[in-house]
Amino acid sequence: MSTGTAAAPTARAARGGRTPLRPHEDRLLPTDPGQRGIARRLYDQVRDVALVCPHGHIDAGLLARDTPFTDPAALLVTPDHYVTRLLHAHGVPLEQLGLPAAGAGAAPPREVWRAFCARWHCFLGTATRGWLEAELHDVLGVRLQPSEQTADELYDQISHALAQPGLRPRALYSSFGIAVLATTDDPADDLRHHRTLAEDPSWSGRVIPTFRPDRYLDAAAADWPAALQRLGAASDIDTSSYPGLVAALEARRAHFRANGATATDHSARDPRMAFLAPADASRLFDQVRRGEADAAAQRLLSRQLLGEMARMSAEDGLVLALHTGVLRNHHTPTGARFGGDTGHDIPLRTEFTESLRRMLQRFGTNPAFQTVLFTLDETVFSRELAPLAGFYPSVYLGAPWWFLDAPRAMRRFRDAVSETAGFYRGAGFIDDTRGFCSIAARHDTARRVDAGYLASLVAEHVLTEQDAADVLHDMHDAQPRTAFRL
Repeated sequence: MSTGTAAAPTARAARGGRTPLRPHEDRLLPTDPGQRGIARRLYDQVRDVALVCPHGHIDAGLLARDTPFTDPAALLVTPDHYVTRLLHAHGVPLEQLGLPAAGAGAAPPREVWRAFCARWHCFLGTATRGWLEAELHDVLGVRLQPSEQTADELYDQISHALAQPGLRPRALYSSFGIAVLATTDDPADDLRHHRTLAEDPSWSGRVIPTFRPDRYLDAAAADWPAALQRLGAASDIDTSSYPGLVAALEARRAHFRANGATATDHSARDPRMAFLAPADASRLFDQVRRGEADAAAQRLLSRQLLGEMARMSAEDGLVLALHTGVLRNHHTPTGARFGGDTGHDIPLRTEFTESLRRMLQRFGTNPAFQTVLFTLDETVFSRELAPLAGFYPSVYLGAPWWFLDAPRAMRRFRDAVSETAGFYRGAGFIDDTRGFCSIAARHDTARRVDAGYLASLVAEHVLTEQDAADVLHDMHDAQPRTAFRL
């Protein structure tokens, strides 16, 4: 028997569900008429600039195979944890959103789509709503808002559109104007899809891997011993010792570099690193591997391995991207049933100044070393990150990401860091998406927000309009290329 209270009918439901979908041309631009005019002119100069995508989670196999997307749910709902997490918060079980649970199947795509459309209003006010509106209207040709009444009609319309050649993955890559797309990949991956694309004479795009070794650095994870065996098999190096693990990681980094990688990506809980003497590191590794270590020792080994990543970056030139300050898989039962990256990563307070000091003492002024720092903690933008990037030539400011990749958070970021670090210590915008169709919409959001921010500085006579135009172009082209060595 249910003990909950039935949801009250919404005002939208009461007035019917056939509302036009018309994203406003001036969305996200300033409300002041004078600034809006400046912002329009700035935005017009970058709206069609090629997209540089240095960090995201698209599967390279999607482009290598180039098979049509199957249905609207698989395209817009199931792979996008921005979408699934909020629907889950409104009472929709994840298996009803297409995520396969351990020991059970997923809901049919049409049912997933109906659940999404019935709760379309739940996304009002979110950045996700803006991206979805742009995807539906600009990419898929939809002119009605999703609703319970329009769900089946839109499902059929979009399914028909997805069968057309112009909406296959490679065609979308081209129509989005993507110059380079970086994926995130397991060090044990053979990268065959990347090679397929690189060797295909009919393909002119650029898709490169990113080395993401989190599972091999997390000595506290239950599957860490199995991960080491998988890495050993991929590298043909015995990983049962600390020197062997380090050698295997170095070998796989070389493999990634040979296949076009320019960066590594790390999602440690915090950015602190350790730099133990080799003998001490080996003893610690053996202790943890035998199951004789407590949580503090496991954490120390993880920090030591992250320090090894920094050391390797100073030697092989791969940019060290740190996405830290998040508690992954906050709801353990959901993680057990559906795995990671299913929408329940939650931000943590993060400290950088002391945590990174050992790393920056060693490598901060090394011209071979570069790092891009991301955070989910807005309190450190002006207090720690901007001053670090304002001194160390190796430090670049990562764009706001995950919960902060929203218009007002982007503006707060610009306000917090620009007066200290300027515009040329940033790494541009990252879409950080698993939803291929959202790439262009997310970049467009950032360009509109940045145009509006720079327009305010022009109106205040801090910048000339030409300076603002140059900065805006560089923020979305030269800066990500520089920061990620593209």
